[in-house]
Amino acid sequence: MLDRNITVREILFVTVVILCASPLVTAPLALVAGIVVAWTIGNPYLHLNHKITHLLLQVSVVGLGFGMTVNNAVNAGKSAFGLTIATITGTLLLGFLMSRLLKSDKKTAWLITVGTAICGGSAIAAVSPAIKAHEKQITVAVGTIFILNAIALLVFPFIGFAFHLSQEQFGLWSAIAIHDTSSVTGAAARYGKQSLEIATTVKLARALWIVPVTLLSSLLFNTKDSRVKIPWFILLFILAIMVNTYVPVVHDHGHVVVALARSGLSVTLFLIGTGLSKSTLQSVGFKPLFRGTVLWVCISVITLWVILLNR
Repeated sequence: MLDRNITVREILFVTVVILCASPLVTAPLALVAGIVVAWTIGNPYLHLNHKITHLLLQVSVVGLGFGMTVNNAVNAGKSAFGLTIATITGTLLLGFLMSRLLKSDKKTAWLITVGTAICGGSAIAAVSPAIKAHEKQITVAVGTIFILNAIALLVFPFIGFAFHLSQEQFGLWSAIAIHDTSSVTGAAARYGKQSLEIATTVKLARALWIVPVTLLSSLLFNTKDSRVKIPWFILLFILAIMVNTYVPVVHDHGHVVVALARSGLSVTLFLIGTGLSKSTLQSVGFKPLFRGTVLWVCISVITLWVILLNR
């Protein structure tokens, strides 16, 4: 009987994965489906979840590169350069000051700060070994970021429509104000094709700041022999853009790869949702969630204000 129950659960789980990979399910709906699964039948492959989502996200992001051109990517990067530096610097300073005022665990606070400033879970994964963070500290930081990511993915498109943001404006805003690349691309895809292109390019350019921020973290916490994890898949993303731009055969069929990549992103968001279980929410606690929310709201509101001023 036990084996039969497990088999039924696995069949249901795989069925939902297939549905999420289809055009019938949008990115936000895939995330909601994952959360529902987490709170009902559970993810039977939860022990593999992190590795699968990490790899699938990177492959999907590279695939999106086959729908972009060099000119558009360069223009998107230029338009966001100043705002990227300002928001990263401002978020790091605000997070540092809040950790002093709230007098909470410094490493957990810093992980939440860098996750908010750069690219969510990827930044936390890169900085954690540099500051020699413990598993509990990493879990709380990642849980905080994942909760806020889920909210952002569902809420941001509605806010964008309410303020009548253009495709370019929403792509820029989501890339800066939403933590993880998966939720950025999910929200931007919901808004439109141009928004997705801009959001992906700006977010990956922002992710390159993982390297200097990891080095800064090592200095702040006085740790030595820390290895910096460089997000090499971003180079493949750039290569995909170049191939799509200069190789006509690839350009003509690039939309097929992009469609598969968007399906991959939906499945990624579903799998991330399956990790948002009751135990994950309970492990976060009030202070980390409060700190993460304040940082997120600040960067979101200020960035939106700047974008609206420059219409």
